[in-house]
Amino acid sequence: MLITEVRVKLVSGPKSRRGKLKAFCSVTFDDEFVVRDLKVIEGAQGLFIAMPSRKRMARCHNCSHKNTVLSRYCNDCGKRLPIGEYQEDSRRIYADIAHPIHAASRDKIHDKVVQAYHREVAASKEAGYIPQAYDDIDLDLVSPDRVGLRRERKQSRHRFPADLPGRQPPEEPKREIGASG
Repeated sequence: MLITEVRVKLVSGPKSRRGKLKAFCSVTFDDEFVVRDLKVIEGAQGLFIAMPSRKRMARCHNCSHKNTVLSRYCNDCGKRLPIGEYQEDSRRIYADIAHPIHAASRDKIHDKVVQAYHREVAASKEAGYIPQAYDDIDLDLVSPDRVGLRRERKQSRHRFPADLPGRQPPEEPKREIGASG
């Protein structure tokens, strides 16, 4: 098994500076097989490479619809789901989709991904840094200018109507001094 390419997408934003998730990666094996969504995570003992995973599912006893393990109600029929042994073992919420079978393979993947991660971090600190192309399979339907618009709307919800642009506060009724009213 030869790792022919590792692509790294650094996690950006204020949460990445404090958070444990540092990057997403895709690894190509023998120029023929790609595994996406590996995660570079800062752990207590250094960087850890998490394999792609998904939430485990359990079927509803009423309609047989698959629901995530810790769901309380069925997403299809709305019935309350019984608390079973799969919910008691809450450590096993996620299952790896792809993973190395041998420790030697895991070490090889870990070393290559960590090297690529450090190269990308070093490159990101240089002037004029442009992130490498990362083939993300998720759709990002929100354009950057719409993100700013959403932020403005959120902030405007916390203003008084008089503070909003284009709005004038209602005029106070004029009272004459000494008039009863």
